[in-house]
Amino acid sequence: MRARLGGELSGVGYTQSRENGEVFVRASLLARMNASSTWDFVVIGGGASGLGCALDAAARGYSILLVEARDFAAGTSSRSSKLIHGGVRYLAQGRLALVREALVERGRLLRNAAGLVHPLRFVVPTQRWSERAWMGLGLGLYDLLAGADGLGRCRLMSAADVRTAMPTLRAERALGGVAYWDAQFDDAALAVALARTAILHGALVLNHCALESFALDGGRIGGLTVRERESGRTYRLGARAVINATGVWSDNVMRMLRPDAPQQLRPSQGVHIVIDADFLSGADAVLLPHTDDGRVVFLIPWQGRVLVGTTDTPRDDLPEEPEPMAGEIDFLLETVGRYLRRAPTRADVRSVFVGLRPLLGGGAVAATGSLSREHRVDVSEHGLVSVLGGKWTTYRSMAEHAVDVAEEVAGFAHRPSVTDRLRLDSGGLWRPDMHGEAALGAEDGVCASPFVPSAEEVRHAVRAGLALGVEDVLARRSRCLFLDAEAARRAAPGVAAVMARQRGWSQARTDAERSAFEALAACYRARSATVATSPPSG
Repeated sequence: MRARLGGELSGVGYTQSRENGEVFVRASLLARMNASSTWDFVVIGGGASGLGCALDAAARGYSILLVEARDFAAGTSSRSSKLIHGGVRYLAQGRLALVREALVERGRLLRNAAGLVHPLRFVVPTQRWSERAWMGLGLGLYDLLAGADGLGRCRLMSAADVRTAMPTLRAERALGGVAYWDAQFDDAALAVALARTAILHGALVLNHCALESFALDGGRIGGLTVRERESGRTYRLGARAVINATGVWSDNVMRMLRPDAPQQLRPSQGVHIVIDADFLSGADAVLLPHTDDGRVVFLIPWQGRVLVGTTDTPRDDLPEEPEPMAGEIDFLLETVGRYLRRAPTRADVRSVFVGLRPLLGGGAVAATGSLSREHRVDVSEHGLVSVLGGKWTTYRSMAEHAVDVAEEVAGFAHRPSVTDRLRLDSGGLWRPDMHGEAALGAEDGVCASPFVPSAEEVRHAVRAGLALGVEDVLARRSRCLFLDAEAARRAAPGVAAVMARQRGWSQARTDAERSAFEALAACYRARSATVATSPPSG
């Protein structure tokens, strides 16, 4: 694959060198965008659904441009619970079709993104025999819905079984349990793999390139203007169809064409906290089925830490960096503290991250927990194709649906999707041999940390991972910001220095990148101590 990759990527923004392997050349990408007068499809948004659309359309043979205002997966798509799953809680709501679709897509991802998605066992502690039996029946149905894509049968566990698997759980909270299987992934890494695979199929994908306006021709979209972040230059582009895949910001994009467009989404925020691995010994995850808000809470081993989440709080505004609301972090700490022998405190929180869910449901909704993770594809009177709702697990089927609709809008004859069996390329991710080098080394002024990328990892993120800034590297090409915000803050000067040498930054640009990331990392760490007082109104 490596030899073929270099040849195929040449001419679409990459060059090949003996010393550096694949080299990402931003100027080549921008020149290619400028040279094309009209694209078959332009995709707005570089999260899960947008990248999925770009890959699906490119694999069908269309000319594709994707633009993302920030970095790939910088919004909701890098702030998930890191699970590829059917949605156990939807069983109780009777949404069996949604669960079945997600379980089928889970199976496809395990095949097509091997190495990025892997099975993970979950333990559900129970306190009564009747509860264990009921959970066993429900999770047995979950296995049945998975069919041939099942990962292993659920099984009932005795109190001794649970103690063996989860010795850090309180004995009185685990008088038995049920074990079942789902899958785990790194959301930002999968996003980069989608971007690279789309490039392999001829797509042009650009992060840090924002939509400015649409151009109408006879009342229909004929093109758009985008602005490239680094240079500030604007580009006017033609498009036979435009796909709006901007997640929670989709309503805002639709209102660029029609200011009074009705609200289609009801955003909800989910908070996750990250604590040390020793709070949850072993390789299994835990699902806590009874919480004060009627949801479930997960404790998930992830990259040497434990991820705890999530909450479900409606909000009306759409900040790029949402903050936890009053009580959300305490809710998570108190909920897991009831089950763990050693209850975590705010001092144990290494990082806090917050994502906004694009839930379907316009207008006033009292409780977002009742809203579905299903998706819908709408077409406006101007011909804008908007893919709304959904979740990471079903990104591929969402994209297939959106491109099918975009074909109709553009007047193209239907070409079938091939992404259900298309393997994803992970060449932009860390390679196992990279961490033989100390994390950024003493010469870069950074203390070694298992979560801080090495200098070679930083260089690889720029060469092959499409990273343009320090945040791209420390938040999404590595996950240091999410795993240890303080370590990420300390690493910023070293990462900036490595990137400056590679990308030819001025001292002013280097200092700006460093200081901006240090401020962001301080926020991720400080969130465990201070939170917003109430959901702000939009």
